[in-house]
Amino acid sequence: MPSPSHRSLSWGEALQVYTRKPVLVISLLGFSAGLPFLLVFSTLTAWLRDEGVARTAIGFFAWVGLTHSLEVLWAPVVDRLRLPLLTALLGQRRGWIFLGQAGIATGLALMSRLDPTASLVPVAAAAVLVAFSSSTQDVALDAFRIESAPDEEQGALSAGYIFGYRVALLVAGAGALYLADASGWSVAYLAMAALVGVGMLATCWGDEPVHRGAAEQQRMDAAMVDQVMGRPMHLAQRSFWQRQLLGAVVCPFLEFLQRYGRFAIVVLVFVAVFRLSDIAMGVMANPFYLDLGYSKSEIASIAKLFGFFMTIAGSALCGVLVLRFGILRPLLLGAVLVAGTNLLFSLLALQGAAGAPPIVWLAVVISADNLSGGIAATAFVAYLSSLTHRSYTATQYALFSSLMTLPGKFLSGFSGWLVDTSGYPLFFVVAAGLGVPAIALVVLLQAREARAPAGEAS
Repeated sequence: MPSPSHRSLSWGEALQVYTRKPVLVISLLGFSAGLPFLLVFSTLTAWLRDEGVARTAIGFFAWVGLTHSLEVLWAPVVDRLRLPLLTALLGQRRGWIFLGQAGIATGLALMSRLDPTASLVPVAAAAVLVAFSSSTQDVALDAFRIESAPDEEQGALSAGYIFGYRVALLVAGAGALYLADASGWSVAYLAMAALVGVGMLATCWGDEPVHRGAAEQQRMDAAMVDQVMGRPMHLAQRSFWQRQLLGAVVCPFLEFLQRYGRFAIVVLVFVAVFRLSDIAMGVMANPFYLDLGYSKSEIASIAKLFGFFMTIAGSALCGVLVLRFGILRPLLLGAVLVAGTNLLFSLLALQGAAGAPPIVWLAVVISADNLSGGIAATAFVAYLSSLTHRSYTATQYALFSSLMTLPGKFLSGFSGWLVDTSGYPLFFVVAAGLGVPAIALVVLLQAREARAPAGEAS
């Protein structure tokens, strides 16, 4: 929640922060971060289904997204390893961001030259390159964002990042579908590869943040290790690789476990299950619309373009709810709504048994789904942000972002098989049921917060 000093600013003074260079750079980098996501997820599944690829095979493509779920494994490397040439030219954070962007552009360009019906494995390999490069960019970008401005400007940076990310989702979703409908999928993916240049230019335009010196970072790491172990560990006297392993990999986890104790297990389980419901159904959304008989342009107009504005509306509403009621009550509302809207998809599937339902049915279901998704996503990001410690934000946030998608990505790999064997109505009912554990755990978090002494972090 903003501090009283922030609330005392006039609207004009507060809005001026969005004209500052760091916020503009982060907005463009948010676009770069959001662009590849749908191109290896729902837009890719639409391409594959449009080319006649079997739904079971499409479902397995959801595992491409596991790279984002595993990014915590190389986050410490991105955090501390200096890249030849790029680090000297751009700095630690921007060098890694630029490398990730180059990988994304290369992978998308390769995909544009492949035919999924004849080269499905090469398409999968190129998609993995895009996803791995995208997750690497995200790790470096999170650290860059946090280090680019003082605490009082982090809200503006986050807002700029989210706006850029959502615009990218619109371009990679509706924009790619429109291009594919007009000129083919190869043109669409080549155009998306060219748009990565926006982020690369922003990376060059940005200013590398000031980093903590190696000696200062080592002292901080040593203090953390000594405090947790209860005795001096003499970190400075250990070998270079021991210091790096303890400082970059072990310390972020020690700090989190020390702060939450045994309840950390509950927190981590909650992070893992919160997005099960929406991730599980997301991989089959575009194939579902196409199988109902809607055209790609109709899907782009309703599911992508109209859905974009409903998501923004849900996010804005959640921002007000968090200010009024804290994080956990909007988080519970989002969890309930996401699970409930999957049941609306099941009803839409039943209505589509005799042909494509009227377009207004699709608009109603998409409105509910994106509004609830905006609420849930905004509340969840606020919750994850509250879990991180400033000294280890990059690696801790990589842990949470990896954990929040790993179970859902794995289960979604079986989504095509479930649709093929049981049909869409049952599939969406199962997806709704996957949201029940998240609802129960939010209630548990609320109970713990109610028992906590005043002023204690939840």
